[in-house]
Amino acid sequence: MKELFDTVSNDCSKLVTEKYSTSFSMAVNTLSPKIRTDIYNIYGFVRFADEIVDTFHEYDKELLMTHFERDYYMGKEMGISLNPILNSFQQTVNKYNIPDEMVQAFLKSMKADLHKTVYETKEEYDAYIYGSADVVGLMCLKVFVNGDDVQFDLLKDAAMRLGSAFQKVNFLRDLKDDYEVLNRSYFPNIDLGKLNTASKQLIIDEIKADFDFAFTNGILKLPAEAKFGVYMAYRYYRRLLMKLDSVPSEKIMDTRIRISDPMKLNLLARSYVKYKLKMI
Repeated sequence: MKELFDTVSNDCSKLVTEKYSTSFSMAVNTLSPKIRTDIYNIYGFVRFADEIVDTFHEYDKELLMTHFERDYYMGKEMGISLNPILNSFQQTVNKYNIPDEMVQAFLKSMKADLHKTVYETKEEYDAYIYGSADVVGLMCLKVFVNGDDVQFDLLKDAAMRLGSAFQKVNFLRDLKDDYEVLNRSYFPNIDLGKLNTASKQLIIDEIKADFDFAFTNGILKLPAEAKFGVYMAYRYYRRLLMKLDSVPSEKIMDTRIRISDPMKLNLLARSYVKYKLKMI
């Protein structure tokens, strides 16, 4: 009875989302019920790949990634995978005709994290962010517009900029772990060991520009089923950026910025009021 297995698979992706990210779970819960499952399915796939390269240090990560990719394509070809995360993701890929180029670009960036530690040029940096974040935004956009190619083309640049902004905020927030634990330096031409105010401000300004473009050209034009949920995620990450902006550059490596649960609820309530008043 494949339908029952698919339901269990979807539930597994939802559980992964809830366990790994309470903030993202909160945002997904504000999406229309019609599209929540598919966003959970995308997140589950992305999260597991990210865990392989960032967390499983005591295992052969390259072998794990090879098997993860192989099992995905085998499941996609057969129409079923006994890995419930891959089973649920391939359902969403097939349902919305998500191009394989997006999946491959994502996996390419994840595999880069197995060996590459320094991004010396803007071209390398942009290519990594495209694969690790922009295409994830595009996958979600495929779900949001429900196969409407005209609407997808209209909103895709904004979806990519929003994905970029989220990723860059993560880079800045996780600077200490990336630099000291994983030995990674994503920002090109910036010495993270001697991060100064001017260099930090360049990063902040770049992220703000991404957010502004994404809000005006994307979030405001999203279908009703997706608008509030995406706006909630946007508000959360903008608040993170504000807190990062307030931390002196010489302290940012020693500070783990978080948004408290009461503040998350406050953001949710205020965002909902703006949404209901049609201010977004």
